[in-house]
Amino acid sequence: MTPGGGEAGGSPDGGPVPVEQHLADCLGLLRPLPPVELAVTDVLDRVLAEDVVAPAPLPGDDNSGMDGYAVRCADVAGASADAPVVLPVAGDVAAGGGAPAPLAAGTTVRIMTGGLLPPGADGVVPVEDTDGGTGRVQVRAPAEPGRFVRRAGDDVAAGETVLRAGTRLSPRTMSLLVAVGRERVLVRAVPRVVVMSTGDEVVQPGTPLRPGQVYDSNGVGLAAYAAELGCETTRVPAVGDDPAGLRAAVEAAVAPADVLVTSGGVSMGAFDVVKQLLRETGTVRFRKVAMQPGGPQGFGLLDGGRVPVLCLPGNPVSSMVSFEVFVRPVLRTLLGEAEVQRPRVRATVREGWRSPAGKRQYARVVLDRDGDGFGCTPVGGQGSHLVADLAAADALAEVPEATTGVTAGTVLDCLVLGRGRV
Repeated sequence: MTPGGGEAGGSPDGGPVPVEQHLADCLGLLRPLPPVELAVTDVLDRVLAEDVVAPAPLPGDDNSGMDGYAVRCADVAGASADAPVVLPVAGDVAAGGGAPAPLAAGTTVRIMTGGLLPPGADGVVPVEDTDGGTGRVQVRAPAEPGRFVRRAGDDVAAGETVLRAGTRLSPRTMSLLVAVGRERVLVRAVPRVVVMSTGDEVVQPGTPLRPGQVYDSNGVGLAAYAAELGCETTRVPAVGDDPAGLRAAVEAAVAPADVLVTSGGVSMGAFDVVKQLLRETGTVRFRKVAMQPGGPQGFGLLDGGRVPVLCLPGNPVSSMVSFEVFVRPVLRTLLGEAEVQRPRVRATVREGWRSPAGKRQYARVVLDRDGDGFGCTPVGGQGSHLVADLAAADALAEVPEATTGVTAGTVLDCLVLGRGRV
């Protein structure tokens, strides 16, 4: 597909295209960002750009899983509290103390957790099953071969792939990287995302509102969404409807960007300057997508084909839903994520609502637990200007295009919003 040219299933300002087609066309704009090599101490929340293979087993040697005494199990086979076996203590083995001498039959060594198992020893008696002696020790319980022994490679085998490319790194996975000996690792570059709201009516937060004006909730919200994903995000102050000013703002915005996201100016209005200006480039096209809210969309390439631009509608709910459906997958693809969509759950509808024919509706709902599953209840109205209802929702219920009446008891797929919900 070439931005600005025709493609199957749609023509400029023609009939709506399916959600899946528009998403595929947006993803088709992308070129992978080159990976960067960083110290493992600096990769929290970054995405791996390589598979990580353990060069050696973990642990590297047989060692003790308890503080106690390393023994030959045959020497203490008959030990009990009433008839302890007394063994001379030939020495001590501490964690990190190096390779111990072989264990002679009929003797024992004190061993600490993590201490290497002496050659000849095949078990460990916990200190709790002894009198804790240092020269000689009473062993009051038998030892089973291999019990309380951590075998070499028990955790990770040499040559085993421990982490796959596409893994978002957490404190746990960073610890694993260090445990297998990695000091540096290749991660995906962080996309630089520039967010720009447009329209004469849009003003900065803190500015007194005149009649007809609104605060730039889109710019703040979209920039926060991108930042939450881990992108390096810049929000441009809202740009008015003057074509020359908008052209200059777009040229300045794309210079440092890997992705430009705009909101507003993409519908059929006489003052939809974004649509008029970017269409002139020949590399950005605008279309209707068969969804509600968020039907008007634009997409293409700027700066000589270097920077993808995604143009979202200006209504606040339409803008945020469009981010979830189209922009989030684009950014997570650039980040190298293995999974680019929000998590989904199946939820049973508690109260019915109407849905437009021929459009996939993304209805704002609140989830509740329903035994082992979920239920969902619509939040207020479904108008594209109802920001408070969007804030109250914790999921978007996907209503199929052929459904016009959602009834109680219907089961729908829901995109789970926010962090840590399921």
